[in-house]
Amino acid sequence: MPYIPLIVFIVAYGFFVFSDKSKPWVACGAAALLLALYGFGALTPTGTEASAARFFLTEVINWNVLGLMLGMMVISKIFEDSRIPAVLAERLVGHCRDARGALFWVAMLTGFFSIFLCNASCVLLIAPVALSLTRRLNISPVRPLICLAITSNLQGVATLVGDPPSMLMAGHMKLGFNDFFLYRGKPGIFWAIQAGAVAAALVMWFVLRHYKQRVEITEPVRARAWFPAWVITFLIAVLACSSSLDKNFSWLAGTAALAFALGAGAWFVRVGWGTPKDLLRAVDWQTLFFLGGMFVMVQALTDAGWLHRVASGISVLSGGQVFPAFCAVVAVAVAVSAVVDNTPFLVAMIPVADHVARGFADDGSKVPLFMFGLLAGACLGGNITPIGASANIVAMGILRKEGHTVSFGTFMRVGLPYTLAAVLAGCGLVWLVWGR
Repeated sequence: MPYIPLIVFIVAYGFFVFSDKSKPWVACGAAALLLALYGFGALTPTGTEASAARFFLTEVINWNVLGLMLGMMVISKIFEDSRIPAVLAERLVGHCRDARGALFWVAMLTGFFSIFLCNASCVLLIAPVALSLTRRLNISPVRPLICLAITSNLQGVATLVGDPPSMLMAGHMKLGFNDFFLYRGKPGIFWAIQAGAVAAALVMWFVLRHYKQRVEITEPVRARAWFPAWVITFLIAVLACSSSLDKNFSWLAGTAALAFALGAGAWFVRVGWGTPKDLLRAVDWQTLFFLGGMFVMVQALTDAGWLHRVASGISVLSGGQVFPAFCAVVAVAVAVSAVVDNTPFLVAMIPVADHVARGFADDGSKVPLFMFGLLAGACLGGNITPIGASANIVAMGILRKEGHTVSFGTFMRVGLPYTLAAVLAGCGLVWLVWGR
């Protein structure tokens, strides 16, 4: 019954679009229904003789990715409480001549933190610095906060640990931390994102052109401790080494992140910053359960042949040419991610992009081209609208509390040109490196 997984997916995705709070429960409920159908024999897993439950629990749900996410969420919380980001931001502001430069470099610092930490957390970390600066100068915080959010989104996929989409792609392609920088002897996705960042930074510099006030720091923030910074540094070093120890990206990254989170959490409790409950509350459990359910739904679509049909359709519409197919994947990713959370979209589209790539080259040589294009397009497309990414929603919530309601048009006047510049530069580099 190939239509059952498709119907379940469409109904579930409708809930995802219109009811954000219901996402984890709908995803888990849909997964439970599909697993029941597998158990009763109405659906059959592809390529396995094991029971459906065992197949999905051991092969489909990527526990390494979920463990990496969980560990990074705990570490982000501890890093936030250390006040280190605010200290670095204010030191940076102190070296700027005017508000334009200060706000620009604060946004850049947010992007830098997003390379290693969750995007939404980075906005929460740095937003108070930007708000304090705008209040002191008596200027509107709307554009500065928008710049913080979209810069955070852009850099979030530059490395393995930055954001869930990059972890999902790494899980599918078996990429280690170092593969984001150099993959198969060629520049990885990190450099494409940096190319996009340079182009987008020029747009942001223009957007902030009216902020010419002088800047002075009167009450500098002090860090509570620098230990969390060392935790992140050593974790990144371990992940960099894990590429050679766990070439299939099956266990080491998630295990290391959880181990470091456990150690940092014990330190967090011992120094009196909070309790274990505080750390557990900092974990986005809804996202973790949601992704677990999505893994099952996407596998069911794969077993039913729907993702192969979509991939074949893209290949046919592109006339069997690689460049039009690449442009189609990127364009769809940008357009859909502007209004839909990029995480479920990527879970569904990663197998499609893989099918499209292998349709052009059985040896998998075109897989990086389509995967990197998909990842860049999906994550950068979220910068177009205020609902396209979690960091945007967080920034809009902060502005709302400050008494500023941001319309779609206001956000898009910054987000759209920023996104177009980043996509053209980033995906252009992907094509130059991997398209030939």
